[in-house]
Amino acid sequence: MSWSGFKKNLNRATTSVLSKTGSLDRTSDREFEEEERRFKSLDQKVERLHKEAVGYSQSVKSKGVLNMTGSQLKIASTIDQFYDDGAPMGVYGVKYKEAVGRLEQQAQDELDASYRTAVLEPIGRYASYFPEINEATRRRNKKLLDYDAARSKVRKLVEKPSEDSTRLPRAEHEANALREAYETMNAQLTSELPKIVDARVAYLDPSFEAVVKSQLSFAQDAHNTLEGLRQFFPPETEGYELEAAADGILQQMRELSICGLA
Repeated sequence: MSWSGFKKNLNRATTSVLSKTGSLDRTSDREFEEEERRFKSLDQKVERLHKEAVGYSQSVKSKGVLNMTGSQLKIASTIDQFYDDGAPMGVYGVKYKEAVGRLEQQAQDELDASYRTAVLEPIGRYASYFPEINEATRRRNKKLLDYDAARSKVRKLVEKPSEDSTRLPRAEHEANALREAYETMNAQLTSELPKIVDARVAYLDPSFEAVVKSQLSFAQDAHNTLEGLRQFFPPETEGYELEAAADGILQQMRELSICGLA
């Protein structure tokens, strides 16, 4: 940082402190302050949304759908080992394994890809604009501090005239130039910040819709794929019938002589 830049930052810091303590008149624009407050609130929410969107993507890969289908595939492979080649249920186990394998591949190829394209990347692009807007508000606030400092300088010269008669006109000229620069940027931000805030729904709604649709599509495909295996299994039984059948098999095991060996 140059010496002039250092002095300017120091003067702004001094002006900011004097403004907050009431020792220096502070220019206030309630309309801008309200729009800035709304924008900062949106900025925090967008940052959190982007972070959670990335976390969702990572969760899908490491803990969620991909892990679930991967676990199903492991179960199918293990079940397949329980049957002889000629056993009817062995054939069904192979079909289940094939179906789950297709679901896992679909989750890898479609669910993750569609989420990244329709959700993660758009939200990331949206969030990437906010640092630039924040920088613009910081520049506006710096121009405000410079203008307030120049106004204070003019007031002091009016209250206590300098022996140099040119100082007051120069100070007034500088204050007017700084006022114009501040008011131009302030008016632009006051006009455009609400548009950025109001655009959030139109921009983010499609991404939210894409999240729901991608999950719905995967769930429907999973249902249709597994529903196709229903024909290979016996008709559904009531819960008590299934429990009774299981108890009967366990009883047969208990009646085996090996269970009585000590």
